[in-house]
Amino acid sequence: MNSIRTPLTSALLLAIGSPLAAHAAPDDANADSASGSATDLDRVQVRGSWFNPSSPKFTAELLDTPKSVSIVPEKLISETGATSLQDALRMVPGITFGAGEGGNPTGDRPFIRGFDSQSNIFVDGLRDVGSQTREIFDLEQVEVVKGPSSAYGGRDSGGGSLNLVSKTPKLKNETRASMGVGTDSYARGTVDANHVLGDGIATRLNLMKHESDIAGRDAANVSRWGIAPSIAFGLNGPAQLIASHYHMETDDLPDAGGFPYSNPFPANSPNAGLNGDGSPLVPDRNNYYGLKERDFQRTRADISTLDASYDFGGHKLRNIARLGNTSNDYLWTQPDDSKGNPNLYGTLWRRTNSRAVDVKSFVDQLSLTGRFETGALQHSYSAGVEYSDEKMRRGSYLMSPGTNNPLTNGTSCPTTGAATGWNCTDFDNPNPNDPWAASHLLYRSDKALDVRQTTLTRSAYLFDTIEFTAQWSVNLGLRYDDFSTELVTPVAGQAPTRVRHDSDFVNYQAGVVYKPAANGSIYLSWGTSSTPPGMDGGDGSDGLTTAVADLKPQETTNIELGTKWDLFDNRLNLTAAAFHTVMDNARVTIDNGTSQNAGKKAINGAEIGFTGQLGDRWSLYGGYTWLDSELKDIGYVCAAPVGRTCPGGVYVPSPNNGNLFPNTARHSASLWSSYTLPFGLTLGAGATYSDRQYGDVANTKWIPGYTRWDAMASYVLQDNISLQLNLQNLTDKTYFTKAYASHYAAIAPGRAATLALNVKF
Repeated sequence: MNSIRTPLTSALLLAIGSPLAAHAAPDDANADSASGSATDLDRVQVRGSWFNPSSPKFTAELLDTPKSVSIVPEKLISETGATSLQDALRMVPGITFGAGEGGNPTGDRPFIRGFDSQSNIFVDGLRDVGSQTREIFDLEQVEVVKGPSSAYGGRDSGGGSLNLVSKTPKLKNETRASMGVGTDSYARGTVDANHVLGDGIATRLNLMKHESDIAGRDAANVSRWGIAPSIAFGLNGPAQLIASHYHMETDDLPDAGGFPYSNPFPANSPNAGLNGDGSPLVPDRNNYYGLKERDFQRTRADISTLDASYDFGGHKLRNIARLGNTSNDYLWTQPDDSKGNPNLYGTLWRRTNSRAVDVKSFVDQLSLTGRFETGALQHSYSAGVEYSDEKMRRGSYLMSPGTNNPLTNGTSCPTTGAATGWNCTDFDNPNPNDPWAASHLLYRSDKALDVRQTTLTRSAYLFDTIEFTAQWSVNLGLRYDDFSTELVTPVAGQAPTRVRHDSDFVNYQAGVVYKPAANGSIYLSWGTSSTPPGMDGGDGSDGLTTAVADLKPQETTNIELGTKWDLFDNRLNLTAAAFHTVMDNARVTIDNGTSQNAGKKAINGAEIGFTGQLGDRWSLYGGYTWLDSELKDIGYVCAAPVGRTCPGGVYVPSPNNGNLFPNTARHSASLWSSYTLPFGLTLGAGATYSDRQYGDVANTKWIPGYTRWDAMASYVLQDNISLQLNLQNLTDKTYFTKAYASHYAAIAPGRAATLALNVKF
C-alpha cells in the first residue's frame, strides 16, 4: 500500500481536506438537484431529446435511432453512490457479470443480453483493450448499446457494447470536491476542477483517492488513486483541440474467489451422493479463503488522447488518436477448484490463479459528419476510417514449493495447518493470517517466456439517416474490417510456436423509423456482428488457439421491434423493445473431435425502460428485461469407451443442447427514484432484481436470484455545500453477483454506509 503514497496523493488530500468535500461518486451533481435549481438531467440534453449517445456514429437523436441504447447519466451515478463501472451498470437490466480466473482474466466482464462483452468496452468511441477494473471518477456518462453492434465498433461478441464518456473541459469556471467516509474503513476523495484560461481555452483536472475494506468480508480491501488532466483549445470556434491523459493505479487484496459450488463430484463418481444442489456452499458469508501474505491485485492504466476537429459549415472533420498502456497483475485464491474437500472433510484447498499482463495499443479514428439534402431527402451522415494496433504480453506468478498438499502430494486436504504448507484450511473457520510466506517463495515467471499477441485492424464505415418525411426515416450503417492477429508462445530451448488468424468481414445496421407523433417513434431494425478467433487480443475470454485459428468469424444477427416516447414535455422517456438474436455459426467441437463453425445459440427477449425528471424535484430511472436463451447446438462431447481416449474415442451430441446461456438472468429489473423536498432534503431509494443465473452450460452450477435495496439522503447546508448519506445493500442481503463456469461463485458485499460532504464553487 505504501507504494501509492506519492506527492500526488498528498496534493490530493490537501486539496480535499478543506471544507469542500463530497461523495463516493466522482463529481457530485446532487447539490444542484437538492437545491431545486436546474438539474443535471437538463444539462446533458444534446440534440433536443433525452440523453443521447456521444458517438457521432449515431446520426439521429436517440428518440429516432432504431436500436436499444441505455444511458447511465452522471446524476444517477452520483445518487446511487457508485464508485466503479460495475456499480454504475447495476441499474441497467439485462447486464450480468462473469467471473475470471487465470487464463480468463479477473476484471470488468459484463454480459449484455447473454453474450460476454468483456472485449467490447470503448472509451470515447475507441476500443479500450486490456482487462481492468474501471473507475468512474472521470466519467460523464456510461452508454450501453444493446444487440450486435459490429457496424459501430468492429469485432463484437453479439450482445452489445459499452462506451465510457470521459469528462472534458468546458467554458465555465467550476470546481467540485468531495470527501466521503463510511463503514468498513471507507475513505474517498475526489476533485473535479474546470477553469477557463482564455478565449476558447479551458482546462479540467479530475483527481481521486479511494481506500476501503469490503463490507461483510474478512480481510479483503481496495486501494486506488487516479488523475485525469485535460486541456482544450477553440471551444468557442470551429477548430477545436482537446488533449487529455488518464492515469489510475490500484493495489488490492482481492475478493475474487468467493465460495465453491456444492456439487463438485461428477454424477458417476463414488462421492456423488455428497453433492448438494449446485448452489454455492456458504458456512459464513464473511469467510475469506485467501492469504494476506500472498494474495494481491495491482493494476495500472495510462491512456493519452488527442482529439482534433474542425467544423466547416455544417460538416465536421475529426481525428481522435489514443495511446494506451495498461497492466493487470494478480495472484488470488480460488476456493477448492471443484475438488470436494468441503464435502468430504470440511476443509478447503487454496488453489491460486495468477496473471501478469501488459497491453499497449494505438488507435486512430478519422471521421466526417454532417447533413445535406438530395432533392426532398434529408441526410445526416457519419463516415470514417479507423486503425488500431494492439500488443499484449502475458506471464504469470509462480510459487516454490507449489500449492499442493505435501502430505497427499495432491489437492486432497484431510487435514489443515502448517504440515500442509498452509495450502489447506478449515472451511468453516479459515485464517487469512496463516504464515504462508515463511515457507514459500513467490516470483514472476520468466519474461522471456511471456506469451505475446499482436492484433492489427483496419476499418472503414458509413452511416446515414435518411428522412423521407416528418414521419418516415431509415437508418443505414455499413462497416468493413480487416482483422489480423498473431499469437507467439516461446518454448525454452526451441523455436516459438506461432498461431495466426486473418479475416475480413462486413457488418451492417439497418432500420426503419415511423413517427406517429413528434415525440414518439416506432422502429424495426436489423443488425449483425462478427466475432473472429482471437477477438480478445490475447487478454480476455475469447483466445486464439490452433484449434480455432483457421475458422471463420462467428456471425450474429438481431431483429428488433421497438418504440420510444418523450412524454410530459420531454420530462419522461419511455422505451420498449422485443428482439430475436441468433449466433448460427458458433465455434463448437463436431463429431470427429475438431472445431468448426457448426453451432447455434439464440435468445429471444423484451425490455422496457424509463428515465424521467418529473418536475423540478422528482427523478426516476429503471427498467425490466426478459431473456429467453437457448444453446440450440453446442456440438459434440467425448464419450470414450473404457480403455480409449478422445480423439480416438466416440463423440456424441452434447447433452447440454437446449440448455440456458450461462451468466444470463431470465428476469432482471431495476428502479431508482429520488425526490427533493422544499427545504433542501433529497430522499432516494431503489432496488435491483436478478433471476437465477447458471455458471455452466450444463446448468448444474448456479447462483440464486436476489433483490437488493439501496437508499440515500442528501441535505443542502448552503447553496454550494451538501451532505449525502448512502446506504448500500440496505437489508444486508447475502447474494452472489458472478458465477464461474466450474469452480466458484463471487459473493456480493454486505451492507455499507457512507457519508459525504459535497462542495461546488
